Amino acid sequence: MMWILALSVVAVFVIYSFHWILIMLNSNNIKLPPGSMGFPLIGETIQFLIPSYSVDIHPFVKQRMLRFGPIFRTSLFGQPVVITTDEEFNKFLIREEGKTVEIWLGPLAKVFLPGEEDTHLLESDFIKYVRQIILSHVGIENIREKLLPQMEHFCSETLRNWSTKTSIEVQHSSANLVLELFGKHYFGYDPEKLTENEKVPQSFINFFGDGLLSIPLDIPGTTFHTCKKDSQKIYKLLKNVMEERRKSQEKHRGDFLDQLIKDMGAEHPMNEDQVIYFIVGIWVATFLTNSTILAIIFNFLSDHPSAIEELRVEHEDILKNRDGSSSSLTWHEYKSMKFTQHVINEALRYSIIFPGLLRKALKDIPINGYTIPAGWMILVATPTLHVNPEVYKDPLAFNPWRWKDLDSATVSNYFKPFGGGMRQCPGAEISRAFLATFIHVLVTKYRFTKVRGGRIVRDPMLGFRGGVHIKIWEKPVHN
Repeated sequence: MMWILALSVVAVFVIYSFHWILIMLNSNNIKLPPGSMGFPLIGETIQFLIPSYSVDIHPFVKQRMLRFGPIFRTSLFGQPVVITTDEEFNKFLIREEGKTVEIWLGPLAKVFLPGEEDTHLLESDFIKYVRQIILSHVGIENIREKLLPQMEHFCSETLRNWSTKTSIEVQHSSANLVLELFGKHYFGYDPEKLTENEKVPQSFINFFGDGLLSIPLDIPGTTFHTCKKDSQKIYKLLKNVMEERRKSQEKHRGDFLDQLIKDMGAEHPMNEDQVIYFIVGIWVATFLTNSTILAIIFNFLSDHPSAIEELRVEHEDILKNRDGSSSSLTWHEYKSMKFTQHVINEALRYSIIFPGLLRKALKDIPINGYTIPAGWMILVATPTLHVNPEVYKDPLAFNPWRWKDLDSATVSNYFKPFGGGMRQCPGAEISRAFLATFIHVLVTKYRFTKVRGGRIVRDPMLGFRGGVHIKIWEKPVHN
């Protein structure tokens, strides 16, 4: 068995080395951006994955910016890559999507997309169709009319449960909360009705991010293999749900999954596999981002009691000003949370989880006297935008009060936590509403303290070494 594994590794190495050599030969007549390609197969992947314990730009990018300038070449995960921190060029790439560049998912495609024939799922017309469906289910109207009270109830139950425990690790506990809340809304996910084997594997929740930025070797024992195996369990879960809904009209809920099933074979056709993989992708993106943002919020608020106090005043004023006709959070109350949005903005400024946006050059792209060859990958390093000292004074410090003084033009140009262009996340408003609702329940009904952890790490994804562990208890009732 071991010799088969060894041969497989050698074969992969030879194939990737030959592929790498061909790429460099084909680029001989082109003046490439400055940089280093490292070794065949691994390139500079090891340096890229070395942890950095700061919210600042990862040293891999920062050091090469100083050496080569804002646009440089490298090789990561067996692919030639140009990394850009140039703000104007980054804006150009976002505008040019579907013309000069296209989205590239990297290892994520190998985990979730069923095959090369499904690249139409990334085409602009299809993305517009999906955005329309998402906004029809989690857009402003639905948030206002029904999702706010649902989220408030879910957050209340979750925090009540957390208060019964000695301590909880925020990111993993929040991931379970977000998976259940949005899974229920997307396709009726209810873990209480499932066996342990049918639920989302805890290993998937804990290590999915590591799997995305691992070398895509589908060999037992690798992080990528575990990630892919867990994703297949989730696929099976959704496949079972689809089969039940097709058998019985009573199973229909009018949710996101029902809409996609209804549209199968219509103007924007998807087959069953594509529907499943697309919902899984949206579901995973929701839990990965929101659980990390909540961990950031808890971590920084724990060290800034003045921010907690200002949040308490804002939310207790909301309760005092209610006319008694409603005990649930309203849209007007949500939109009145000015300082809450400052706190969320500051967390979002740090919380670009991935090292940037991945794109693939569809044609040769000239830039500053150099050429990015067609077929090369481009990493738009968006985190650099959020730690620009010319925009954000003392950018590594947590300071939600800074948002009181930033004008709308500056925010529009230098704050892009939900991406930009036609790929801008359609779930931006629901994410903000969820975070604000969670904070509302937290500061009006509970108190908390950080027990341990909170050491930020970028490897290069943002996370916390050792997690963020908190103790939470109910707010004392005063007579």
